[in-house]
Amino acid sequence: MKNRITELLGIKYPIIQAGMVWCSGWKLASAVSNAGGLGLLGSGSMHPDLLNEHIQKCKKTTKNPFGVNVPLMYPQVEELMNIIIGHKVPVVFTSAGNPATWTLKLQSHGIKVVHVVSSLKFAKKSEDIGVDAIVAEGFEAGGHNGREETTTFCLIPMIAKEISIPLIAAGGIATGRGMLGAMALGADGVQIGSRFAASEESSASPEFKSQIVEAEEGSTELMMKQLVPVRLLKNKFYNQVKEAELSCADTETLKKLLGKGRAKKGMFEGNLDEGELEIGQIAAMIERILPAADILRDIWEEYVCEGKKLTANFQGLS
Repeated sequence: MKNRITELLGIKYPIIQAGMVWCSGWKLASAVSNAGGLGLLGSGSMHPDLLNEHIQKCKKTTKNPFGVNVPLMYPQVEELMNIIIGHKVPVVFTSAGNPATWTLKLQSHGIKVVHVVSSLKFAKKSEDIGVDAIVAEGFEAGGHNGREETTTFCLIPMIAKEISIPLIAAGGIATGRGMLGAMALGADGVQIGSRFAASEESSASPEFKSQIVEAEEGSTELMMKQLVPVRLLKNKFYNQVKEAELSCADTETLKKLLGKGRAKKGMFEGNLDEGELEIGQIAAMIERILPAADILRDIWEEYVCEGKKLTANFQGLS
């Protein structure tokens, strides 16, 4: 397939694996890139030396383009960016901050810049700044999220109408049918996190992967909107946060409750009681842990199949 996203990123399929903290290491990113999508390293859970190691391993295990997701609020962001520039990584996805800080510098080194937004307002600002493409992430998504609580299928057509650069849909997409819906609403591609978090190559703990597969409708909720909104699987830690928020706890109390290393404890180390378990609503549809290449192939084949069905149905109506 050739469209604005595949041509911009140099990939076969317009499917991007999200750069998730504690899940998106070199094994997952290279597997997705080798299968024709774009794999992303999640630098938000990596110290600079570790990111350097993962980039080196990714370069050895795939000849296809891959990228790095960089949360711009990361304390050592300058060190991360210098490593990325030094390795000539072809694509950077920026999030959680102002893309104006790094967009032009990265582009001056030949690096494509894609920025993640959760609202039309910030999509327009990002386009004005000069990013190459935008990821519009809806309320359904896992991990850090927008405060507006706009769903993906409301957000995509609003943004598609107002911007001219390529648009990638994220949040609540894990199947070919979901991809087809997003593309029909104006997206040029999709970014998928939760389904790849449950892949064989994901660096998430086996315990966390099992929780993803066991998740049902209503198993997640968007929490901590006073700090940075994040969608969590319901567990003991979630209950503590919920109780604190219902009792109108202030920001400092919530920060103390969150402490340090909660996401690592849950998602990477497998502490299902005390850990922060970030995942999207779509986890309720994930039934098996599969190789990343199989996941990508299943999504693409379903997308093509369902598209043909729709075309046949329309022809039958004419």
